[in-house]
Amino acid sequence: MDWEIIGDILRIAVLAGLGVAGILAILIWKRNLATRVTYLRFVIQAVSFAALFYVFTYSIPLLYVLIIVFAMTIVLGRLYCGWFCPFGFVMDLIVLLRKAFKIRYRSLPDKLNKILHQSRYVILLFFLFLPVILWLIEPPPDFNFAVVMAQLFAGPFRPYSVLLDPMIPLVVPWKGPLVVNQINLSYPYVQDIITYAGQNIGQVIAIAFVGLTLVGSFFVRRVWCRFCPTGASLAVVNRFKGFKWAPLLHIEKDEEKCTKCGVCKRVCQSQVNDVYEQKGGKINTSMCMLCLRCAEMCPYEDTLKVKLGNKTLFKSRNWLEPSKSE
Repeated sequence: MDWEIIGDILRIAVLAGLGVAGILAILIWKRNLATRVTYLRFVIQAVSFAALFYVFTYSIPLLYVLIIVFAMTIVLGRLYCGWFCPFGFVMDLIVLLRKAFKIRYRSLPDKLNKILHQSRYVILLFFLFLPVILWLIEPPPDFNFAVVMAQLFAGPFRPYSVLLDPMIPLVVPWKGPLVVNQINLSYPYVQDIITYAGQNIGQVIAIAFVGLTLVGSFFVRRVWCRFCPTGASLAVVNRFKGFKWAPLLHIEKDEEKCTKCGVCKRVCQSQVNDVYEQKGGKINTSMCMLCLRCAEMCPYEDTLKVKLGNKTLFKSRNWLEPSKSE
């Protein structure tokens, strides 16, 4: 047992060390202010990718993982989607491939984009309430057994596993749908598609799904994030009186310094127009993934600020004419 604890500590230390080393390397050698945050995000995404693989090697009740992810959104908004999600990381890598071929991305019509974002809540509610219907159809033998099934996403609670699918890395510690040289490979939603649709039809649908999402991500930035139910932010509670503080992590805009150049709208990965359209103050939107690309690319000093409560963590800078201290 002691050796297992030491091994866990060493693994955590290695991951943390790689993350810190990557961040320091970018801060020291990456002089381009218009891409520095983007490279930092790639480092954190890569470390998170490895960390989630490590987390899934343990028999952690999946219900607790789901609760933690949703609870995070109340304080941090959709930071998980922009900086930690393995599926998002895969889509961002595909974007790099597109850029290498110098192919321009395509934008969805604003009306369609908003409809897709709003559909997240419909899909989320469906999967949240489906177990209630399944419970009524075939109730568990007793409450204690129901608690265990909920923790393991078994029985009527099986649909909840769909909400955790974007967290599944491409390499998994269990037997995945595809095994190559004893390496278990997986892809978000594939296992659930095969489970619900059956082995034969499920494989065909799964292959089609993988192809569509990969090709779609090549041409449309973060295409799946537009209607991902897991990314449905609970930060919408800020629409209600008494919850204006949620989420604590947010983007704030100085209207007087904004020139309406439209850069923030053009660089947004999920085509969020709220930063551009809102007059000023806290940007209240559950569509923003807090990738910080808008604040990174805004060429006007202090126009956009990323704040945690009242504390400013990052702000836009005139990267066209960097200061001597940079």
